[in-house]
Amino acid sequence: MEIKLKISLFALLTLFNCLTVLGQARAVPAKSKAYLPGEKLTYSLKFGVIQAGKAEIYLQQAIYQNEPVYYAKVTAQTVGLAEKLYSVKDIFESYFDMNSSLPHKAIRNVKEGNYTSYCELYFNHRDTSVFSSKTDSLYKTLPGILDILSSLYYLRSLDPSYFRPGDIIQVVTFWDDEIYPFHLRYKGKEIIKTKYGKIRCHRFDPIVEPGRVFKSEDDMSAWFTDDPNFIPVRVRFELIVGSLRCDIDQYANLPYRLDILSE
Repeated sequence: MEIKLKISLFALLTLFNCLTVLGQARAVPAKSKAYLPGEKLTYSLKFGVIQAGKAEIYLQQAIYQNEPVYYAKVTAQTVGLAEKLYSVKDIFESYFDMNSSLPHKAIRNVKEGNYTSYCELYFNHRDTSVFSSKTDSLYKTLPGILDILSSLYYLRSLDPSYFRPGDIIQVVTFWDDEIYPFHLRYKGKEIIKTKYGKIRCHRFDPIVEPGRVFKSEDDMSAWFTDDPNFIPVRVRFELIVGSLRCDIDQYANLPYRLDILSE
């Protein structure tokens, strides 16, 4: 059970990694705004039929250094039996530019069992550096680097009609005091069944490292709605010890009506 809980924890946190690692190596035009302040997305995490956790993403407008910015917050935590056996409550926050999605400040506040960690990141895009409060250090980075949350909204600002099946999509984020590149493969469009009905989606497969958790490099998939909202509705993990899935549970304040297919 402990191994399954740790893997469930890994997947709960990876939900936001894999939902936010999408960028494009070639130029992709911006499209109409896919999100507005007040948007809230809630997800449930299940290991098989067992409810293991929940997560919420919330977006609002804020002021950072006297400038209007977007502020996003993710809370991910265990529930039920998982909460009793291995309690997790992780919070991620990001202040990022309303046009470019480049982050100004990111916060990671995690509590996993007896382990706790708190870190603030300050991004300086003029000299391509990031200051970390965790190590009290300044790190040289790369132009256009993102944090975990801002990269989700960067992706959603792009026009997915320019993706082609087989494209390898790339972005670079700063994670846990390291430059962290991601690679994903665009698989095309699929229809998936949600609690709200059938939804046509874009599918992306993060290229993961086989070994302790995954059996092959294609054992993780993420689906984003094929409508102007372009929201993530499902993430699936095929793990060595079983299957785990994160599904949209609730949504609020989307700028467009969710495109649900008629039966």
